[in-house]
Amino acid sequence: MHKSQTGEINADPRKSRYRRFLVLFLILDVIGIFLFSYYILNKAIPDKVRILVDKSQSFNLKVPISAEIESDDVTVSQITKSNVPAGQLHIDLNKPFQLQANKTGSYKVNLKLFGWLSIKNISLDVIDTIEVIPCGGTIGITLETDGILVLGTSEVMSKDGMNYEPALNILKTGDYIMEANNQSLSNKEVLIKIIQASNGEPVSLKVRRDSEYVTLKVQPVATATGEYKIGTWIRDDTQGIGTLTFVTTTGDYGALGHGITDVDTGLLMSVKTGGIYDAEVVNIIKGKAGQPGELSGVIHENTLNKIGSITKNTPQGIFGRIVNTSDIYKRVSNNIYNNAIPIALKQEIKIGDASILCNVEGQIKEYKISIESIDFGNKTHSKGLVIKITDEHLKDLTGGIVQGMSGSPIIQNGKLVGAVTHVFIRDASMGYGTFIENMLEIIQQ
Repeated sequence: MHKSQTGEINADPRKSRYRRFLVLFLILDVIGIFLFSYYILNKAIPDKVRILVDKSQSFNLKVPISAEIESDDVTVSQITKSNVPAGQLHIDLNKPFQLQANKTGSYKVNLKLFGWLSIKNISLDVIDTIEVIPCGGTIGITLETDGILVLGTSEVMSKDGMNYEPALNILKTGDYIMEANNQSLSNKEVLIKIIQASNGEPVSLKVRRDSEYVTLKVQPVATATGEYKIGTWIRDDTQGIGTLTFVTTTGDYGALGHGITDVDTGLLMSVKTGGIYDAEVVNIIKGKAGQPGELSGVIHENTLNKIGSITKNTPQGIFGRIVNTSDIYKRVSNNIYNNAIPIALKQEIKIGDASILCNVEGQIKEYKISIESIDFGNKTHSKGLVIKITDEHLKDLTGGIVQGMSGSPIIQNGKLVGAVTHVFIRDASMGYGTFIENMLEIIQQ
């Protein structure tokens, strides 16, 4: 304490600063807890919920949030007392509830924290019952990019003995070269010919960068052999092995459950043309901790063995049309589920026993798995489910989930719930799956 000349006692200024610091720390702590809670709650609830028309759907989200639905077409079995206006339904999401709607459509659901703080709007979609044919067959995939994909730039040794990098800071990884000197490019060989014919003059390139088009100029460098190069790594096609997930009764299909990305850039590849073909597994490299396994096979890339075309490559998988829709069942039937079965919406999936369909023994078979967790609000669309292979025979064959099994249908209680997408590097018996409703949404777009 300090005593002033007037006889008053003043507080220690250091203690005063310490108290202010504690108050500020407490305020920041409360704000941090609030923001973290908001993040957790927001993550726990999906942006979109689907229910089947004229069927009661049960939910048990267990989050301390209320919700209000503005619709006369939706009914709720758990209606709590509130001051919401007429025509609105009030739901306590911390307790189990059921929804039912008597007509298809999309409805707005407003979520409120503490009953008054609006934190999120989600879409409630009421849809008709959907049935699809689960598959599980191994397919060969071929894909040509829409444009020439730029992987990166590199140095070129000129005929003067110096190294140059002509495309540096001009072309970027992920660019798609669409035209060169006003000539469209059907493949990378056409681009190479145009560069050779330039005689060292700047080449004008029309490039798609993200969703925009830009025109760039790159001056080729003459090498000691007389060739002209722009120092750019490029790719225009890819191929691989995967699994066919389902076919609709009208001939649309979905496969893989995740998109086809470039092996070097990790970017989703833009599709110009592509197809899926019958394929034969010839070798299995078993997966183990730290090293994912792989199915290697032969793609029968000919007209007779073509199953379908690829029209979309998305984060949810590849999609297209079966070539001959008059014989869908024969082409894709696995002799287990040789008829269409209903899909399961997210809220219908349960923790526990399930199965997958895949072809690792020369024919499609069903193998036991367990659904370990369900993440309704996962923003990474291909990782909504965590699954574990429990079938000892499959683990003896493959070690668990291996590359090439992506797209294997996940079945539970007679319904198609999703598709296998990824393997855990640390444990080959475990991996991720995507919700089947996410894949079907792509087809319906």
